[in-house]
Amino acid sequence: MTHFHDKVIYQAYPKSFKDTDGSGLGDLKGIIEKLPYLEDLGVDMLWLNPFYKSPQNDNGYDVADYTSIDPMFGTFEDFDTLVEEAKKRGISLMLDMVLNHTSTAHEWFQKALNGEKKYQDYYILREGKADGSLPTNWESKFGGDAWSKFGDTDQYYLHLYDKTQADLDWRNPEVRQELYNAVNFWLEKGVKGLRFDVLNVIGKDEELKDADDGVGKSHYTDTPIVHEYIHELNRETYGKYEDVITVGEMSSTTVANGVQYSNPERNELSMIFSFHHLKVDYKDGEKWTTQPFDFLELKKLLDEWQRGMDEGGGWNAVFWNNHDQPRANSRFGDVEKYPFETTTMLAQTIHFLRGTPFIYQGEEIGMTNPNYKEIDDYVDVETHNAYQKLKEDGLPEDQIMDIIQAKSRDNARTPMQWDTSKNAGFTEGEPWLRIPENYIERNTENDGVSKTIREYYKKLIQLRKEHKIIQEGSYEPVELGHQSIFAYVRTYENQKLLVLNHFYADEAIIDIPRPLLEMDAQYILGNKEERKLESKLVMQPYETIAFLLN
Repeated sequence: MTHFHDKVIYQAYPKSFKDTDGSGLGDLKGIIEKLPYLEDLGVDMLWLNPFYKSPQNDNGYDVADYTSIDPMFGTFEDFDTLVEEAKKRGISLMLDMVLNHTSTAHEWFQKALNGEKKYQDYYILREGKADGSLPTNWESKFGGDAWSKFGDTDQYYLHLYDKTQADLDWRNPEVRQELYNAVNFWLEKGVKGLRFDVLNVIGKDEELKDADDGVGKSHYTDTPIVHEYIHELNRETYGKYEDVITVGEMSSTTVANGVQYSNPERNELSMIFSFHHLKVDYKDGEKWTTQPFDFLELKKLLDEWQRGMDEGGGWNAVFWNNHDQPRANSRFGDVEKYPFETTTMLAQTIHFLRGTPFIYQGEEIGMTNPNYKEIDDYVDVETHNAYQKLKEDGLPEDQIMDIIQAKSRDNARTPMQWDTSKNAGFTEGEPWLRIPENYIERNTENDGVSKTIREYYKKLIQLRKEHKIIQEGSYEPVELGHQSIFAYVRTYENQKLLVLNHFYADEAIIDIPRPLLEMDAQYILGNKEERKLESKLVMQPYETIAFLLN
């Protein structure tokens, strides 16, 4: 069942990929139009963020109808064409399943508000406490309380995210059946991949209690029953197919749970996303802060997940970028002085790890954070909430904007930069989010940096297809304590792959372990000139090198 170990998955954010009707919003026809581009890149699967009917309070993660297509994205005819045309090019589709909550605009929630008991049991409704306070002291992940008044009743409904995203009660078998029906609906339409949003928070207890920390994460994250639910989800839906790939987004999870979610013998998921490595620039664990990233912590986390999943037979989805994260090249490198080196070094670090690599739209051409000067240029709800809170905390405007520029989810959501024409070739209309100023130098038709980065990505994808060691090799770190280089070795049968990644703009030296020097080394890829393996290897700024050892 390791049919996904040689695959590379590309994530397109439909709203920002390509607009064909001048609405300023990307659409399904735009994705169809750009399939030749994705085929040329060499990716196997295309993950699309939600395009279902939605009030768009959380960019489509507030679903109002699971088996619909929002007219702003297109029609079912467009979707069927997309599946068919992608298949001709060797690309299958992965859809995003948001099964923890629905939009409060969903018919189920509306029926619940109208007093239908059946649908009230679909959600997590509770009375307030005797003293008039909320059912529990939990916090929403988007800030504020996790409970809102349910219509004009004495009850409250739980929403771990936005107040328009009401959590579903997975304890109710009817709810689970409805969700399985929705998943099966898309599988029957030829979908071969499923990405499950915040899947490890679906297992709330029957009795909900106050949290000692006033946040509540430990009360609903990775509860034992989640594994039972995922096992059932597998059995009732994608488990009936040999060739479907699944990935679970796991919020604040652990390696032990990661192994359980993704070890093939458990029949849960193909792989998981974990995010600990993308919090290493959070000051005291707080997102809305700025501090240089902690490199040793970054390595420690990548290493812990690589080794733990390897030993336990689990499988990682490996990535730097997605629709919720700032651009990794802006975050971990120098996109002004070393745009090519930074981006390719980060890519090689990930693509040669043990796991299935995900590429987020635009990273393959070196797209960066936009660094908008005005708060009004940002659209994201979480960003605006953070702006208000930082203002209330008394931070000066310029400091607030530095934080927003570094951390906003809109960093990833700027429209794809296709060419140098107006609006970067994304739309003929008014784009829903402002086009970054550097689109003239960073676009898919650019013959300079963007082209060289894209060619490098093509090589990384090709090498994974050609080398079993990249697909299946075990993982171990080399000199984990090194202050500026992340080095590791993959091993498969009698072969080793040594990967050296330098994360800073100075020169650095790494001592290569003697047993590796005694093997026959063949240079296979790097972002500077070809190198020889030596006992003391000097690495240039943001250099990456890989050697195949026999």
